[in-house]
Amino acid sequence: MTTSFWVAVVVVVVVAVAVIGYIGLRQQRRNHLRERFGPEYERIVAERDNRREAEQELLEREQRHAELDIRPLTAESRDTYAQRWTEVQERFVDAPAFAVTEADQLVTAVMAERGYPTENFEQRLSDLSVGHAETLDHYRTAHEISGRAARDESSTEELRQAMVHYRALFEELLHETTRGR
Repeated sequence: MTTSFWVAVVVVVVVAVAVIGYIGLRQQRRNHLRERFGPEYERIVAERDNRREAEQELLEREQRHAELDIRPLTAESRDTYAQRWTEVQERFVDAPAFAVTEADQLVTAVMAERGYPTENFEQRLSDLSVGHAETLDHYRTAHEISGRAARDESSTEELRQAMVHYRALFEELLHETTRGR
């Protein structure tokens, strides 16, 4: 066997190992993103043209989130927000649409104090998706109902559901103590 034969064999082996390594790393990254983003991973993949583009967006979300100064609430702040939430729930009986609007504002206030940017809803979703992917659909649904309530296009039952959805994210934000979960 000639030297060129062995060089070809080595090149083929090196290429095969590189391809297997690349596939393994890609699968490892995909598994990491699925675990980190939960249902948000599948939603983003379904919305984008291809999986690579979706995964790149999720990686960019992680990078942006890592640059944020997300911090836990103090015990005093937690107590204050919990009391305010109780007051909002009590107002629901007499003014459900107003209470839902207040719930949305309260969730946004907690986010701001925790260090999340709150400039627009889509950016809030993106930032929350990194550490709160499991409750993100609650937030989306509540926000959508809140928008309909502002136009007087929602039923009392929908408003009640919005409060339940807001509470899911509110409680998670209120009690989270570690960065990025």
